Amino acid sequence: MEIVFLGTGGGRINLIKQVRATAGFRIDSKSANIHVDPGPGALLHSLKEKKDPLTLDCIIVTHNHIDHSSDAMVLVEGMTGYGLKKRGIFIGSKQAIEGNEKGEDQAIHQYHKSKIEFLYTAIPGGKETFDAGKGQFSIETFQMKHDEPTAFGFKLYLDEKVIGYITDTEYMESLGKDFVGCDLLVINCLKPEDDKYVGHLKTGDVIEILKAAKPKRCVITHLGLKMLRVGPGKEAQRIQEATGVETIAARDGMKLNI
Repeated sequence: MEIVFLGTGGGRINLIKQVRATAGFRIDSKSANIHVDPGPGALLHSLKEKKDPLTLDCIIVTHNHIDHSSDAMVLVEGMTGYGLKKRGIFIGSKQAIEGNEKGEDQAIHQYHKSKIEFLYTAIPGGKETFDAGKGQFSIETFQMKHDEPTAFGFKLYLDEKVIGYITDTEYMESLGKDFVGCDLLVINCLKPEDDKYVGHLKTGDVIEILKAAKPKRCVITHLGLKMLRVGPGKEAQRIQEATGVETIAARDGMKLNI
């Protein structure tokens, strides 16, 4: 199984400046090829890293913010064979799929929904198994605390491995308990320390999560400009020394074998 971090940047300024790309990450495995949080640049960075969207089996959008969802529809075009086949799996937050209380501002249009074989609205606390054609995988979803109220994190049970992902969220004590048992835990860590902006994790939060969750390995990604100025590698080392968990700061284009 290979994970490619197509984009590792976070924050609204980075979104426009593209100091780090905002393309999410892709998992290629025997059972399924999955693109997670395809923000701006997901298509182009997929092609750059020779990850063909035509070979996707599943797209996951953890919440309805543009830096996690803007390229979702174009990847659906790829996953469905240029929109000519009804195939593939789309897993999204309730707002990403259904929009707000008025049904507005969905991340994916009705036309693209009609091309997808399995459309799954992820409700935190749920668990579902999917047949991706070449194999099966399961997803277990967890509550996040973000200004997109239907945002979710997840554990993927894939090829006898467990891949966890904590998307944008404020710190909650439950996160450490929820993500026990991961072979790899990917955490969006926007900043090195507290600031006036809520809704995202800092280095100290990741330390607390890892002390409880104890994954085999951790990757921090979705790095904001403050984190980039301090040095993500330095912060990853601080996390590793405090927790004993091998921790890597993701880089655009970085590949990991699990």
